[in-house]
Amino acid sequence: MTLFDLNKNKPLSDRLRPETFEDFLGQTAIIGEGKLLRKAIESDNIPSMIFWGPPGTGKTTLARVIAKQTQSDFIKMSAVSSGLKDLREVIERAKGNQLGLKKTILFIDEIHRWNKTQQDALLPHLENGLIILIGATTENPSFEVRGALLSRTRVFVFEPLGKDDIVGILKRALKDKEKGFGGHKIKISKDLLALIGGIANGDARTALNILEYTITPNIDTDDFKKEIKITKELIQEALQRINILYDKNGEEHYNIISALHKSLRGSDENAALYWLARMVESGEDPLYIARRLVRFASEDIGLANSQALEQAVAGYQACHFIGYPECNVILAQIVVYLAKCKKSNALYVAYNEASSDARELGNLPVPLHLRNAPTKFMKDIGYGKDYKYSPDYNYSEEQEYMPEKLKGKKYIKFKKNEN
Repeated sequence: MTLFDLNKNKPLSDRLRPETFEDFLGQTAIIGEGKLLRKAIESDNIPSMIFWGPPGTGKTTLARVIAKQTQSDFIKMSAVSSGLKDLREVIERAKGNQLGLKKTILFIDEIHRWNKTQQDALLPHLENGLIILIGATTENPSFEVRGALLSRTRVFVFEPLGKDDIVGILKRALKDKEKGFGGHKIKISKDLLALIGGIANGDARTALNILEYTITPNIDTDDFKKEIKITKELIQEALQRINILYDKNGEEHYNIISALHKSLRGSDENAALYWLARMVESGEDPLYIARRLVRFASEDIGLANSQALEQAVAGYQACHFIGYPECNVILAQIVVYLAKCKKSNALYVAYNEASSDARELGNLPVPLHLRNAPTKFMKDIGYGKDYKYSPDYNYSEEQEYMPEKLKGKKYIKFKKNEN
């Protein structure tokens, strides 16, 4: 088997991975002409970085382009399957590179999956410049990446690719004779290319998978001149083959989390368990689910059962400790508990109303009797005057805590069955 044959056996999305800025489509806000990151790369002065965004938006590809542009040694690790032993091997390799005056770029995919100890182990090597870290994550790094590591990196946010960018990538796949299908006669309309671009929902990998699974079964290796006509029916069949019934970052992802939320709100524990199982069995990050349940506990239950938040937070912590597959029953326990709780959105509505007043009414002055008076001058002009220290007074004794313009305003409005 030749190197060419091996390359052909790779998925189309891997074969077609861009190697230069000219072939890299999308993310112009990060890497476009004149942008800071583009300038840093072109001047060979790149910082350690975190790439945050959905799958298929170019995080791994851009990391490889950067390594090639700066002639660095590119080492890729997966946070799911690697640990401190692997990192120690990378450090030794980086020391050898340093002796040869070559930079080392360590790319860690799904870096949010590394624990505190593993993330902390990176810090001294970033500080002394031995390695340049490029971490990729689909989760908000503010939640899962250690503050000490975040402070030593620049975070770049990757957006889902636009439909035009995805169609451009598909056209490149159809024209490229070495890596794509340029050696075959493929007939596909602009409308169907746009259809694939829309279905992919910003994910180039998904779009290329659809195209590949549409074309490959119809290729005749003995007749390269045979015309392959792509139809809507072939695209639909390809969709079934690549199993995007639950795309963790596509539209169905949001549909299913919405279905879970609404089932919980409607106190249907059976439906809630089903939608939970759909996510769990599709490999959804358990911490993402747990975070949504924590939010639900305050947004839809609130003061109707103040223990709901405690239970949801405990569930999140337990999932963090245990992980898959054991944490599935923990998520199930929290889902059923939340479904059975009494519901109240009084807090949610009240905060939104208070937030609206805070934005629209500007900086309303704090009443003088509520102001702190650390100096004699402040006391002399009335700061803190006539303030009633609540433990020394009857709580029913009247004292105004609102700004004058909002005097008597009530945000919390409980329904009869909520309090």
